Amino acid sequence: MREIIKIRCKNNKKTQEFPIGSSLSEIFSGLAFPMPHGPIVAKVNNRTSGLGMRLYHNADVEYLDLSTSSGSRTYTRTLFFVLCKAVHDLFPKGSVVIDIPVSNGYYCDLHIGRAVTAADVDAVRARMQEIIDADRPIRRHECSTEEAIKVFEERGTSSKVKLLRSIGDIYTVYYDLDGYADYYYGALLTHTGSLHLFGLEPYFEGMLLRIPSLDNPDVLGDMVRQDKMFGIFQEHHRWQNILGISTVGDFNEIVAKGGTPLLINVSEALQEKKIAHIAEEIAKREGVRIVLIAGPSSSGKTTTCKRISIQLVCSGLRPVMMSLDDYFVDRDKTPRDAKGDYDFEHLHALNIPLLNKQLTQLLNGEEVELPKYNFQLGRSERSGKRMKMGPNDILVIEGIHALNPELTAQIPEEQKFRVYASALTTILLDHHNYIPTTDNRLLRRIVRDDKYRGVSAQETIRRWPSVRAGEQKWIFPYQENADEMFNTAMIYELAVIKQQALQLLERVPQKAEEYSEAYRLCKFLRYFADIEDHTLPFTSLLREFLGGSSFRY
Repeated sequence: MREIIKIRCKNNKKTQEFPIGSSLSEIFSGLAFPMPHGPIVAKVNNRTSGLGMRLYHNADVEYLDLSTSSGSRTYTRTLFFVLCKAVHDLFPKGSVVIDIPVSNGYYCDLHIGRAVTAADVDAVRARMQEIIDADRPIRRHECSTEEAIKVFEERGTSSKVKLLRSIGDIYTVYYDLDGYADYYYGALLTHTGSLHLFGLEPYFEGMLLRIPSLDNPDVLGDMVRQDKMFGIFQEHHRWQNILGISTVGDFNEIVAKGGTPLLINVSEALQEKKIAHIAEEIAKREGVRIVLIAGPSSSGKTTTCKRISIQLVCSGLRPVMMSLDDYFVDRDKTPRDAKGDYDFEHLHALNIPLLNKQLTQLLNGEEVELPKYNFQLGRSERSGKRMKMGPNDILVIEGIHALNPELTAQIPEEQKFRVYASALTTILLDHHNYIPTTDNRLLRRIVRDDKYRGVSAQETIRRWPSVRAGEQKWIFPYQENADEMFNTAMIYELAVIKQQALQLLERVPQKAEEYSEAYRLCKFLRYFADIEDHTLPFTSLLREFLGGSSFRY
């Protein structure tokens, strides 16, 4: 009698029997329900797995399409693999570094011994399309780590060798495409023909790999020029090259050799140098009376604000802090989102006319009474706190809408200086595995929410898509308006956050929807060597999330 397993499919809410050892792809075919942009990947008992995985026990399965974060990541990793294979075929002595998430795509640095031309990019794109059209199988290999290291040593891919040696796993998974081997830290598609859409275009000195939009996977994401953002990434890469660190393998190697103090001291010094530069730019720009600081969730805006204020004092100015939180409209006037819930991240959740009126009065030398928002009652109240600006005073205002022109539309442009702060992770796992900047911020928020707000990791993960949607609407479209950009991420920070974050993530129960994301983040954090948080200075921006800061929040 043939052995069977029972599969409970979350997509169609049905339980169905399959032969033991059936692959997720075969099971999907047997379930026979439509999925226009998938399946790309699946959750098995709330752990994300590739469609080639075979099941030998009863399981809950949920198939994910290209409109999900997990599906998009899997699709994108597979595109990376095809890109690297195409470069290998065309330029056997060349290499490619998948480097910076920018302009709704990924900047790829092509090293072929000369300047990259448009014709080179055309050739790589054409070769990628040939590989996709051939619908070649992508084979998954699981072997001892020693065997995997030998494979990559023979191919001269030192960044992968360093990474695999440093993490200490007994077994490793790598992938093979027509004899070309590569390592990725998540699942891939099983065949190249599943890649229905991509773009590859010249971008600065390299290439921009474009992927389907999450909102509409039938089209590519809009290409938005982000020259200032790109410049910040490049600046940090130059700093990392001075330290001899571009990948996590490099980082772990230096930590193992006792180089942690140098990493921390140089990272902190570089941040302070950048903050001092921003303050000097503000001070020397004639007529500036307001500094506006914006950034997405957990970007470290508050500490950035405090440290810039200190440097402004050193430049002979007296910073005066104003909180946009006190300018919320009464609860009954708050805009609502598509679900009918209050949308507190909406621009018009703020009393913009009152803000502009009081800013104008302050800049004209008048005294005003600042409002105070009662969050419990949901209404604005009189604070009794009066403010008047002196000749050397400069207003410092921090908030997610600070770069939106509408927020301060009545204030002359020459009186404003805009700063965009975000955690832009610049270290790579290896040359073909970038680290999403959103993961850095999510981990910061998980630690902070637990420590200061009593919110569990599960709840923070649950809310994160809503937070991200608000950022896409209200923050990211205005980031290039900044006069200066400040990268709050530090090369060592994930190794420090790791200790607190793992404890919180491991509490997420497997039955919870958020478990798959918690599991992914746990797996990701284990790539990093440990650094104790007591080695950080008390003024470190990371202390805003980890605790122990000398600043008051």
